[in-house]
This record gives sequence, structure tokens and C-alpha cells, in this order.
Amino acid sequence: MFDLGSNFLASIERDPNALAIVDGDVRLSYADWYAHVNATAERLRDFGLKAGDHVVTVLQNRWEAATLHWACQFLGLIITPFNWRATPEEMGFVLENADARLCICETETYAAAEDHGVPLVDLDAEDFCGVSESALDVFPQVGADAWSLMLYTSGTTGNPKGVPRRHSAERAAAVAHVAQNTYRQGERTLGVMPLYHTMGVRSLLASSLVGGAFICQRRFDAGEALALIAQERLTNLYLVPTLYHDLLHHPDFASTDISSVNFLGFAGASMTDGLLRALQDAFQPKLFVNHYGSSEIYTFTIDQNAPEKPGSAGRAGLNQRIRVVALNSGDPDQKMAAGEEGEVIASLSGDEAFEGYWKRPDADEKALVGGWYFTGDSGYFDAGGDLFVTGRVDDMIISGGENISPVEIESCLSLHPNVGEVAVAGLADERWGQAVTAFVVTKAEISGDDLDAHCKTSELANFKRPRRYVFLNELPKSPVGKLLRRKLVAGDYTEI
Repeated sequence: MFDLGSNFLASIERDPNALAIVDGDVRLSYADWYAHVNATAERLRDFGLKAGDHVVTVLQNRWEAATLHWACQFLGLIITPFNWRATPEEMGFVLENADARLCICETETYAAAEDHGVPLVDLDAEDFCGVSESALDVFPQVGADAWSLMLYTSGTTGNPKGVPRRHSAERAAAVAHVAQNTYRQGERTLGVMPLYHTMGVRSLLASSLVGGAFICQRRFDAGEALALIAQERLTNLYLVPTLYHDLLHHPDFASTDISSVNFLGFAGASMTDGLLRALQDAFQPKLFVNHYGSSEIYTFTIDQNAPEKPGSAGRAGLNQRIRVVALNSGDPDQKMAAGEEGEVIASLSGDEAFEGYWKRPDADEKALVGGWYFTGDSGYFDAGGDLFVTGRVDDMIISGGENISPVEIESCLSLHPNVGEVAVAGLADERWGQAVTAFVVTKAEISGDDLDAHCKTSELANFKRPRRYVFLNELPKSPVGKLLRRKLVAGDYTEI
């Protein structure tokens, strides 16, 4: 199997003049980009780095971040990207935990990254990735079994966990991503999912596999994203549902030429039935993929026709086997029957799998059992063999002794025309244990009684109907657009 550096060389040799990356006024072909990768590799060597060393990056989605990614692949350095919104305390933990030998930031992230005893480069203060006449062509220094990168999972409590991944696993995930999304040579993708996130890394690698163009958007802005779709004739989008929602509801959406977009893909969270239908009607894509996975194992399941069976995460990906086992059993052999809810687990023997957390044997012991990865997600197989993910095991609402999934209620409420966004959580209740509570962002005036009537006329079981409706201006979300349900449970919101 190719290492990732060899993979990049193959793309250059296949079509050196193809457009590779765009970031504002920067437009580079594969051959031109390689010259920047060579110069960046030379500057990394100047720090005395050797294969296996960690290079932490704290950057937005700029062309230099992508260039650093490739330079590290050639040299066998473990690129370790981290959230550019991180606090100094969070940065200090990551730099120490990763045994970082170098940190590369930008002016906006410099203050959080300094004073931690690690050499620091500010990309806004020096031309670190600029072409150098002295730089020689760089060739792969490691094989496919070397470490490629380490992502940090965003833990709900405590410090994040490092997820180291090898070249072989990264390339297998990228190949599967191309196949499962039916990407063609020369695709143009919006590079907005952060490069510290598994979706962003996958977009970057998959783009290079097919000689495609990675169109950088440093941070998400719906209006700017729509402009890039039209100007750059983007052919595919791979986003979390929140970003699709923002695109669809932007005032410029109706007047934007989106006809070039053939493929839609989403991951990171479930998509409500209402948003799924609206996107299908608006884009009419050739393929609309629901991708379910994680940083640890990129793909669990794929549904290549998400609108046909709303809520379905589909079936196991090309490199995967999955099961649903009894909740809290920790036993990969306690498989649940069709229709029975349990915890989703994924095989660790697939090509895309990681091998364990960085310096976290306690986390390994909890999540890695008998050759299977326990995802912490709840779900069930329907009679047809498709997986439905119902939420996090920890998010399950237990009300009056009944297990209730928030996702089903959210999808029901999302179909009301006056609902913009909705999240459901269980709040402490003396009688019920937890009371099903819906947090709603509206598009037009609506009352809790109106929404309750909507639930009554739907197929939602009566015991699942929310007992309370809370109206908010916005839902709490992570930097990549994931719902932060724990903030709702904790009361960390402002009711309107």
C-alpha cells in the first residue's frame, strides 16, 4: 500500500497542471503545490525534527495548513492539528500530552500557543510555506505503516483523547471515501470542515486521490460558502447538518447558482427529516450520502441514498463490520435482535481502524474489547438490516421507566414548517426522573401547544411527546457545528 507521500506524488505525475488548491488569491496546480511542499519540508528539517516527532498545528483552513499536512506525510512527522479556538490551558495540555517538538500557529492563535516551552512558528509573521530556490524535491521517508497524524477527540468531560492513525489507515479511509461518494477525477470540494477534524482531513486526502481541487474556506460563513460554490463551480459538499441548515436558510441561497453540485454528504450528527427533504429538493443531487463514523474508525456505515429512508445510517462501510449489542454490557457477543436498541460497536480489524488512544490505557480498556470498538452510540437495526443511530448512550432519556431517544422526537418536530432547529434532552424531574424537553429555534411564531398538537397528529408515541418546550435564539454548538446537548441538560442557555 502507498504511504501518503507516494500517493501525493502519483497525483502530480498523473496530472501536474490540474488545479489542486485555492485560498483567496492563491491558486496552485499540483506541480506548483509540490514546490511549496518541498520548501516547507526543508524548513521543518531545519528544526531537527525526525520521523515520529509530533508537529502541532493551530490553524484555520488556510492553504498553508494543507501544505504542512503533506510535508509532514513526506517526512514521517506526525501532524497533530488542534482546534484554533483553544484556550491557553487546552493548548498547554495538548503540547505536553503529544510530546510536541514544534507548534505552528497564526497570529490569532499565537497567544494560546506561546509560553509552553515548545518552539513556535507564526505563519502570519514569516513565509514558512513559500517557495525556496534551495529546496530539493522531497520524497517519502517512511512507509505505509508509519504514523500519519493524531487527532484529538472533543471530550464532554476532562481532557481530549489523542487518536494516532497510520498512513495505511488514513489512505484506506480516503479510498473508501472516494468510492462510497462516487467521486470522479477533478472533483472540486469545499474545504471548510476543520483540518483538526476527521471530516476535514478526509476531504483533503480524498481530493488529492482524484486529482481534485480543495477550495479553502478558513472558517465557515454561509454567504461566503455560497459565493465559492458559484465562483469555483464546486461539485461536492461534505458538511455537518448545521452548516447545511445555515446554507439553506441564508438570504442569498435562492439566487445562488448551485447547479454544479452533484454530490452531497453529511456526517458528525443525525440530520432531521425536515432538513433532509429540504436539501434534496433544493440541490437534487446525484448522490446524497449519510456517513456515520468517528475519528477512531473513519467509517462505520454508509447510506448512499439518505432521502429514501430518512434517519437510516445504512449498512457497514467497505472496510467495516458493525454490531448492536446490549447497552452497558461491554460484551461484543451480546447481539441485539432487529428492532432492539443497544450500543453500536465496530470491528477493529478493518483497514480504517485506529489501534488505541495516546497514553490512555484507561480509555482503551473501556472502548476496545475483544477486537471491537464500543462507540458510545445507541442504535438498532431495522428489519431490512439498516442501522438507525438514536443518539449517545449517555443522551438516552429515561422517563417514567421508558428509554426514549432524542433523535426520533427531533425529527418529528423538524417537520413542522415553523421550526428552524430543534434539540431534545431529558431534564431532571421529581416525578418522571427525566422530563422530555424540546429546545426550539423558530422560523415563525409558534407555541408549545401548537407543537404538542403536531406531535399528537404524527406517528410519535404519546409517552415520547415533550412535556415542556423551551424557545431559544440559537442552540449551543461546538466549533464544527455539533449540538452540545450537555449544555441544555446543565441549563446553560438563555430562554426567550
